[in-house]
Amino acid sequence: MSEIAKLSHQLVELYEKLSSWEQDVVKSSGLSTPQMHTIEIVGHGAHGGGALRMKELAKKMGVTTGTLTVMVDRLEQQGLLQRTPHETDRRSYLIALTEKGQDLFAEHHQYHLHLTEEITATLSAEEQAQLSAILEKIIGQM
Repeated sequence: MSEIAKLSHQLVELYEKLSSWEQDVVKSSGLSTPQMHTIEIVGHGAHGGGALRMKELAKKMGVTTGTLTVMVDRLEQQGLLQRTPHETDRRSYLIALTEKGQDLFAEHHQYHLHLTEEITATLSAEEQAQLSAILEKIIGQM
């Protein structure tokens, strides 16, 4: 097997394991995986400077604003997100986590941190830094 074929197989296997883990964790929340991803993206966006515009959120999720509107409606009904009109752009809405949404985000984020600790437990600090640098490089070109 060539190195690229081996790497391809490893990446697919890693993706499958992470997806399976994510589905198991999300299942206990009562949300769908895309709904939890919405909470995650808004939560990470909030830590970087507040609410996200619908258009920005749709782009980060790789969906249309129409598809996102349905999801935001459901998450708003569950008290996890709030939608407020943008102050200067009347056509735009800002999406932010409610307190309940922030709690769910924090809980789910802890699962991610724990998983990362488990995955990297056998790596030295230098190997962890190398892995981080490699992932950053890969993500940057996607």
